[in-house]
Amino acid sequence: MIALIQRVDYAKVFVSNELYSEIGEGLLVFVGIEKKDSRSNIEKLLEKLLAYRIFNDDAGKMNLSVQNKNGEIMLVSQFTLAASTNKGLRPSFSSAKIPSEAKELFDYLVSFAKGKYPKTKSGKFAADMRIVLENNGPVTFHIRG
Repeated sequence: MIALIQRVDYAKVFVSNELYSEIGEGLLVFVGIEKKDSRSNIEKLLEKLLAYRIFNDDAGKMNLSVQNKNGEIMLVSQFTLAASTNKGLRPSFSSAKIPSEAKELFDYLVSFAKGKYPKTKSGKFAADMRIVLENNGPVTFHIRG
């Protein structure tokens, strides 16, 4: 499981030109689900997201987690993160989990996250989404679960 996390001042997800979901200060998390991923990967990834210290403390050091900041989390499925870009000029998605199985895991991620941290929202799986965000920093990290 691959996550691209961004520290944001806000993020909004639009589906069919209508606001679907939004958060204030927190983490925008793009999630790529691969064939080998399971519920245990999801749980491990979420624990890391909740504890990952990428918010500044009073001294300006990245010592605070999203929980410490009482921030929000936006989870957005993005299968393109599972792409192999090592050869040629067209990405290969052979390592991505098939959509029906990926949806099941993404839905589990959202449900599990909301149970652990109620300030969690999500995009719409497999939808054509428009994301509007303000990256704070910019701060962006690529992590695996």
